[in-house]
Amino acid sequence: MAEYIQIPTPAGKFDALAAGPEDGRPVLLLHGFPEAAVQWSEQLSVLGGAECFAVAPDQRGYSPGVRPEKVSDYRLEELVGDVLAIAEHFGWDRFDLVGHDWGAIVAWATAAEHPDRVRTLTAVSVPHLDPFGEAMRTDEDQHQRSAYMQLYRSSTAEKTLLADNAKKLRQIYYPGVPQHHVDDYVQRFTEPGALTAALNWYRAHRFEKHKIGPITVPTLYVWSTEDTAIGSTAALVTGDHVTGPYRFEMLEDVSHWIPEEAPDTLTRLLLQHLVAHQA
Repeated sequence: MAEYIQIPTPAGKFDALAAGPEDGRPVLLLHGFPEAAVQWSEQLSVLGGAECFAVAPDQRGYSPGVRPEKVSDYRLEELVGDVLAIAEHFGWDRFDLVGHDWGAIVAWATAAEHPDRVRTLTAVSVPHLDPFGEAMRTDEDQHQRSAYMQLYRSSTAEKTLLADNAKKLRQIYYPGVPQHHVDDYVQRFTEPGALTAALNWYRAHRFEKHKIGPITVPTLYVWSTEDTAIGSTAALVTGDHVTGPYRFEMLEDVSHWIPEEAPDTLTRLLLQHLVAHQA
């Protein structure tokens, strides 16, 4: 069972969920938009039982204690810095890194820039950023799938998403996210400043312009066929951008919300990945 903790860093205190012995194998799990650490509840429980020390923070802007107001404070380099700061707090020289959606974006960038710190990478839904940016520029299917980002970056995004009892925000989670998680997320985003902070991740970043280069660490990438946001173009060539050991898993008939819709399958794949790369 995961327990609530706080993680002090130079940027502020992160709220987090943690499971397992503190001297266990360190695994850091990064959530996506518009969610929180609770999306990893199933994975935390299993990892903790497998003698891992699994930690899932509410990331920058999602944690009230780390909620800067400037859009520039949500640039990718700041988000990667948070990962390293959390690792420093626990004294982790190396750790396994898992990310879904925006968490995957941060995880890809961290693994690219700090391969000496990342034992293994598990990216869920979002592919390697280089082919993803290329697909957004040149692939009509991915361009259409990513059109929602225009709303998220607009000045009216907060009002639009929260209108009529957060109707449009609630629609984002369908299908795949359990109702009790949806209610939890919506409650979080109705708190003053919370949704703006989460949307600032989009406002601070342009995928089409960002290059991270090849990934050298052992990598598992999990993509699902019914993901409305991420098409197959970049997903199928992500392996071309990983020079280390690589495993690609495609889940049939599963939506974007893999950690919550297919928790058993994802957790099994994650554990296999960790066992395969112990050193």
